[in-house]
This record gives sequence, C-alpha cells and structure tokens, in this order.
Amino acid sequence: MQDLPPRAETGYGPRLPGPLARLKRWLTEHHMTLMAIADTPHSIALGSAIGIFFGFTPLWSMKTLLSIAAAWACRCNKIAAAIAVTLHDVILPFMPAIYWWEYKIGYLALHHARPQRIRFAHISMHNYLHWKIFVGVIWPTLIGSLFLAVPSALIIYFVMRMLVSYSRAPQKSS
Repeated sequence: MQDLPPRAETGYGPRLPGPLARLKRWLTEHHMTLMAIADTPHSIALGSAIGIFFGFTPLWSMKTLLSIAAAWACRCNKIAAAIAVTLHDVILPFMPAIYWWEYKIGYLALHHARPQRIRFAHISMHNYLHWKIFVGVIWPTLIGSLFLAVPSALIIYFVMRMLVSYSRAPQKSS
C-alpha cells in the first residue's frame, strides 16, 4: 500500500494568504481542544456559551475572569469558557461597530428614545472614572450587549452540544 502525503502538501485548492492560514490553523487547534476536553457535552457547551456571552460585554479587561467565574458557579467547563471568550476575540476588528450598536440598543431600551450623538473626542481618560460617564455610556452599552450576547450564547450552546455529541458518537464503519 502506498503512503499518501499529508493533506497540507497535496495541494487541494488554492493556498490561503498568510494571515488567513494562521487564523484557520488557530481556529482548528481551538476547535480540536474543545472537542478533546474530557467532560460531558452539556458542560462543554455551557462553558462555551458562557464564554461567548461575556465576549459581547463591554467589560474589556474582565471578560476572561468573569467567564471562568461564571463557569465555576454554573459547574460547567472552565476551559471551554476561557477558550470561547478568547475565540470571540477573532471578531475584535469589528468590536467598535458592535459596541456602537450595543450602545444604541441599550440607550433605546433604557430611555425609549434614540441616543444623541456622542463626540468621544471630547471625553478624556479622566472622565472615564466618573460615575456620570459610566451611567451615560457604559451602562447602556452593557444593557445593549445583552440583546446580542443572550441569543449568541443560546445558539453556541446548542451548536457546541451537537458538535461534541456528534464527535463522541461511535462511528459506523461502511
């Protein structure tokens, strides 16, 4: 029997540009890590959903810690939560637009009116430490993030549970 070369060297399809190839490799490695975790499909899926949930919140420096703490409190897989919140950073270039829409949705939910135009150039770093800025900007963004985070977490829970269950099911040989 003849040995086949590894799939990467067979030349199936066009090669991806460098950044996309690295992104694909990174996603594949994290996917395989999630599938190889020795835990129940429910625990892995719930941990992943918690990680995605906290990935949408504007709690920038606390996302990973909060997702691990929530996974611990829910008695689900903390590794899956940490991987999912990190995996969420793939869409980091789009986060300013996502935060802007979260702010608009949150402002509408809180005040039942469209938000006024905010000029961030007039807000200095010192102003972020004031309660008025938190209530005016961060709180509506946090409320608006729930409208994206909850549905995304629910979808990720069911998709991950299905994927993990499918990958662990005994395969029938033809």
